[in-house]
Amino acid sequence: MDPILLIKAALMGVVEGLTEFLPISSTGHLILAGSLLNFTGETAKVFEIAIQTGAMFAVIWQYRERLARTVAGITSDPVAQRFARNVLIAFIPAVVLGLAFGKVVKTHLFQPVPVALAFIIGGVIILFVERRAAAQRVPRVNTVDEMNAMDALKVGLVQCLALVPGTSRSGATIIGGMVFGLSRQCATEFSFYLGIPTLMGAGAYSVWKERAALHAADLPMFAVGLVFAFFSALLCIRWLIKFVSTHDFTGFAWYRIVFGGVVLLTAYAGLVSWAA
Repeated sequence: MDPILLIKAALMGVVEGLTEFLPISSTGHLILAGSLLNFTGETAKVFEIAIQTGAMFAVIWQYRERLARTVAGITSDPVAQRFARNVLIAFIPAVVLGLAFGKVVKTHLFQPVPVALAFIIGGVIILFVERRAAAQRVPRVNTVDEMNAMDALKVGLVQCLALVPGTSRSGATIIGGMVFGLSRQCATEFSFYLGIPTLMGAGAYSVWKERAALHAADLPMFAVGLVFAFFSALLCIRWLIKFVSTHDFTGFAWYRIVFGGVVLLTAYAGLVSWAA
């Protein structure tokens, strides 16, 4: 395996891990990073989806005690049953719409300029929601265990917006959850849990669907990406848990707007030849 390719895989893994759980779109950053690193093509697209599994293993490790209690109590504990049910309910819309429209989205929107536009639009929405949240009363739902089935369904529906690259799955679920009455901490934690079936399922499906285009020689590249995604995601999760207890997401909104604007300006001026 080409060592340069492994270095690129490691860098892509770090980008995935550091951006997966922040409201700034990991997919968008991977597309742009892949363009800059000349890490493109069909195998690269499968790689970008597959390494999300590494980030999900970081969630599983961080919340291993809660997940173990849920598994142990799934047949007898009402709290564990409600939690599992809510994650399943929130997961279903992404499965249905992903299977129905995933190919169309991947064909037409996995391009740097559409991603940049999604960055900017998403940033504006975050600013609007944060200003609205600042003027509202105390959130209706403060913990994941207080969520009901309708709360879960609403979060699951807004997660489908992340089919558009650059939107951000975490951004859609966290900001959407806040709009629906969840506290910032509750929405962030539920976004972590919902990501486990959503992204691991997407990664497994993508690898299986494109298995004919993959080769045994690709295994080291995928392994490196997964490992780097895991460790960088674990650091990001632990940082974000502390961050949301005392901060809002306004800074991320401005980052999205500025970053998206830079991509559009460089593309328009011909300074960077962005390519998918």
